[in-house]
Amino acid sequence: MKPEETVDYNVKVCWHAISRMYNTEAAKNDITTSIGFVLLNIDQEAGTPATKIAPLLGLEARSLTRILKSMEEKKLIFKVSDPSDKRLVRIFLTKKGLEKKEISRKTVLRFNHKVYETIAQEELDAFFRVCGRIQTMIENKEIF
Repeated sequence: MKPEETVDYNVKVCWHAISRMYNTEAAKNDITTSIGFVLLNIDQEAGTPATKIAPLLGLEARSLTRILKSMEEKKLIFKVSDPSDKRLVRIFLTKKGLEKKEISRKTVLRFNHKVYETIAQEELDAFFRVCGRIQTMIENKEIF
């Protein structure tokens, strides 16, 4: 079987193309794709517990820690300890973080709009079904 005939190869190549595209756009705004995705997952009013962000993005805790440190250094976020549980830390967006979140939101919406404009809905529906079934197979350990 040739690599281009495998499911994982096509998913990986497509994701890397999307990631490169997002990174090119993000770099114009002094952020990365990872930072953009984290920004999009932080609740603007209530903040978001740091422990909830990694699972939302499919990241390891160590990777998220590095990203959050970078975001703090760029003054995009600040952390607040929960007064009733010192182990819980909420992540909040700064004004600059809100601005970058809006840029990230518009970038994702533009990509999705173009995809929905170009690819038929029934093809997208089939794509989402297939992705969902693969993910379920992996989560249910039906493969390994």
